[in-house]
Amino acid sequence: MATTNIWQQFKSLIPEGARTIVTITSNNGDGTSSATLRDGTSIRVQGETVVPGSKALIEDRVVKAEVPGLAVYEAEI
Repeated sequence: MATTNIWQQFKSLIPEGARTIVTITSNNGDGTSSATLRDGTSIRVQGETVVPGSKALIEDRVVKAEVPGLAVYEAEI
């Protein structure tokens, strides 16, 4: 009888890699862009496909796509 690990099943539902929405502040001309996280931290990411001032989805510090700038709400639980 094969045993199933419920935690491994749950983890398989979550995609690998950290995904974050950032604001692109500049394209650096060397294949990278400067970006700002929601908390104000500046980071450098790979990719220059999103114009400065726009929001981008990054995964493992690589620009994946431009995303719309939607309102953000925080709720304390």
